[in-house]
Amino acid sequence: MMSHVFHRHLRQPYPVAVAGDGPYLIDSTGKRYLDGSGGAAVSCLGHGHPAIVQAVVDQVRKLEYAHTSFLTSEPAEALADDLVAHAPRGLTHVYFVSGGSEGVEAALKLAVQYFVETGQPRKNRIVARWQSYHGNTLGALSAGGNRWRRAQFPSLLLEQIEHIGECYEYRGRREGETAEQYGLRMADELEAAILRLGPENVAAFIGEPVVGATLGAVPAPAGYWPRIREICDRHGVLLILDEVMCGMGRTGTLHASEQEGAQGTGGVRPDIEVIAKGLGAGYQPIGAVLVDGRIVEALRAGSGFFQHGHTYLGHPVACAAALAAQREIRPLLPQVRAHGARLAALLGERLGTHPNVGDLRGRGLFRGIELVADRATRAPLPSAARTHAKVKAAAMERGLLCYPMGGTVDGSEGDHVLLAPPFTCTISQLEELVDKLGAAIEAVLPR
Repeated sequence: MMSHVFHRHLRQPYPVAVAGDGPYLIDSTGKRYLDGSGGAAVSCLGHGHPAIVQAVVDQVRKLEYAHTSFLTSEPAEALADDLVAHAPRGLTHVYFVSGGSEGVEAALKLAVQYFVETGQPRKNRIVARWQSYHGNTLGALSAGGNRWRRAQFPSLLLEQIEHIGECYEYRGRREGETAEQYGLRMADELEAAILRLGPENVAAFIGEPVVGATLGAVPAPAGYWPRIREICDRHGVLLILDEVMCGMGRTGTLHASEQEGAQGTGGVRPDIEVIAKGLGAGYQPIGAVLVDGRIVEALRAGSGFFQHGHTYLGHPVACAAALAAQREIRPLLPQVRAHGARLAALLGERLGTHPNVGDLRGRGLFRGIELVADRATRAPLPSAARTHAKVKAAAMERGLLCYPMGGTVDGSEGDHVLLAPPFTCTISQLEELVDKLGAAIEAVLPR
């Protein structure tokens, strides 16, 4: 029977998901899939979590929706209080949205409006990085540096956004250069861009602390993000951290930025932070923008109004689900760190000597495997081979969902596999993940 759903790919059939059981999804034939990527790093608490299901049911019975131009709601107020209580210092307010792309759009507009409100309307340029991903709406796509996703829409992309090089140590570090020297060199590209554009014209810099789907779980070397913060402060530029994929515990701390900077400093402080995915753990669509108090106060003292909005802002059921999810996530952070180390070790044991595995990387339960044609030269596999797609299919045949992507190197060439299993996975389930992934990679790329 023909499907009337406009699917992502129009020449392939899709199994029908009918149930979830912890870290597994079950299709209509009864086949079970270990959800090794949490969908797109979303299902961090697995499926069918009773506390979150109950929170959703309870809230639907009380109040399903109230438009935020008229009323606030108890779940929105409680979730905002909870998020601020555990946020990086200075972030005092929360703007709710329905997902990551909406969050990035709001963050970009808020940064520009902040400078309008403070009498600096010329500061309206944004600097971002190549080989990043910030969402698929037009502002977010403009900020993103995923060339393949941008390629069909050049006439719609914003010209006010400038891109600098990605911080991608595996391919970018020069011979004789330490990791820290490489990171500082790449951070200094931001200062060069600001000076070229004129500091009086630049509103914000946006980046992912650990780059997700486009590069495959790539953290920056030590020193990169502190230097970025220093450059932003020096030139009066806002720092927007996109933690949509890497945040909410995924890398082992609630905010990925907590792991940047010297120990005991609390990490690198953003002016604006975007979260989603793990915020609601997939139980309801939700995202949020965490905002520094001085930005909020500037708007309060000026127009008193953020020129933005969507129908489902602060949706009561979504906020109730996210609050329940956050209460479950925080106690699991030590396990994310411990199980992340074990997952890294398992991947190293199974794939570390595979001739087509060039790099194993990541933090916590956020791991990337870069596939190459030659380990010594790091030459990418031919893009026409679509190795990532073959690995995805081979993994699904074996009952594993993972997140392979192409274009890792430059938007066209390069293949990687992204892993983001639920925080609730047991060690035996992580072993199952690695066994099935290893078998899939070896089926596509025999040793």
